[in-house]
Amino acid sequence: MRVRSRSAVGGVALAATVALALAGCAGSSGGSGEAAQSGPRTVTVWLMNGSAPTTLTDALHKEFEAAHPEVTVKYEIQQWNGIQDKLTTALSGNDAPDVIEIGNTQAPKFAAAEVLTDLTADAGALSGDQWLASLKASGSWDGKQYAIPFYAANREVLYRKDMFEQAGITAAPTSRQEWLDAIAKLRATFGSDPDFQALYLPGQNWYSLLSFIYDEGGDIAKQDGTKFTASLDSPQAKAGLEFYKQLTEASGTKAPKDADEQTPEQAGIYGGGKVAMFVGLPWEVATAAKSDPTLTAKTSAFPIPSKDAGKTAPVFQGGSNLAIPAKSANQDLAKDYLKLMASAKYQADFAKAGMIPGTSSDTSALDADPVNAAMAKASKNGRSVPATPGWAAIEAGQNPLKDMLTAYLTGAKDIDAATSDANAALNKAFAG
Repeated sequence: MRVRSRSAVGGVALAATVALALAGCAGSSGGSGEAAQSGPRTVTVWLMNGSAPTTLTDALHKEFEAAHPEVTVKYEIQQWNGIQDKLTTALSGNDAPDVIEIGNTQAPKFAAAEVLTDLTADAGALSGDQWLASLKASGSWDGKQYAIPFYAANREVLYRKDMFEQAGITAAPTSRQEWLDAIAKLRATFGSDPDFQALYLPGQNWYSLLSFIYDEGGDIAKQDGTKFTASLDSPQAKAGLEFYKQLTEASGTKAPKDADEQTPEQAGIYGGGKVAMFVGLPWEVATAAKSDPTLTAKTSAFPIPSKDAGKTAPVFQGGSNLAIPAKSANQDLAKDYLKLMASAKYQADFAKAGMIPGTSSDTSALDADPVNAAMAKASKNGRSVPATPGWAAIEAGQNPLKDMLTAYLTGAKDIDAATSDANAALNKAFAG
């Protein structure tokens, strides 16, 4: 989950021919299943670049091999660019890896194709009682669990403490109204500078939009079994969209209405010293600090506030899951590997690295840093996008949520037309 989310970097959706290839190996174990084997064996693990810290994997592999004589861990770091196609090929072949990391929005595609091992019966041994709800949902399909949570992160409001102090803001906002009030004070204090922005909010930051929609009681889609129907035309979803517009107008943001937080990179804009707030991820502070190292000490954070005072808004939670390919030849070892990775010992290392652990409710290691602490507080109310195979195509292609935002914010469409068109596009993707 980088500047957007690890799950959003996965690449294009699987083509129809790929889906047929995957379906051809559905349900097959491809090897010896879970029966214990004797003699030397190798368990192949594919984790993504930049996910698990090296100190964690080094220690885990050493412990795993010590507990499994004659077993060697073949650890291969994969790149996000092109990983979906690479996984498609690997999962349909006879030399599949034994453990894989997959983005949480990729998981439903592979789960629906039945090329992942059903882990439903193993949930208890894999710390299932502490699974992060958003990632658990993304790893399930048709009532079965095909992937377990690995780690996650979510957005928060990053802000300049010094600017808040100069504007007379004595406490971080804990409601939408307090947020708007803070914006008004910041603009009153620094507004004489034509380059100042109280809040930098690009028009297509749909991750932020989701918080407002969720907070109003709405959602992207309604689920009925494995069927999803878009619901952006609900009164609740429209209310979330209306607040997004209110926020952009109140803040006086100069961010483009037809681009997302990466075009241009919002951390770089914040690093220019003329922005008081932006909605982002904790590690974007380090990116901004490349321009101005003093920003690290000047920056703090608060959870995206709810319309209800004292509450935090639900947040989109991006991240990764772990799964076992159905054709893994070492199912027994793969499950032991997941069990160790899901243990409190190693999940704590993710919290120390500034991530939300996927299989542990203990986020206390994040509390020492106010930026990480705000993310941890918000994580208790994390949500995922619809767990449908069609979502991979939505993110990789022309995202209807982005089009909806731009159309509404620019006045090209009224709210009814914008949400109706987005619904139609989403339903087409869901059906595909």
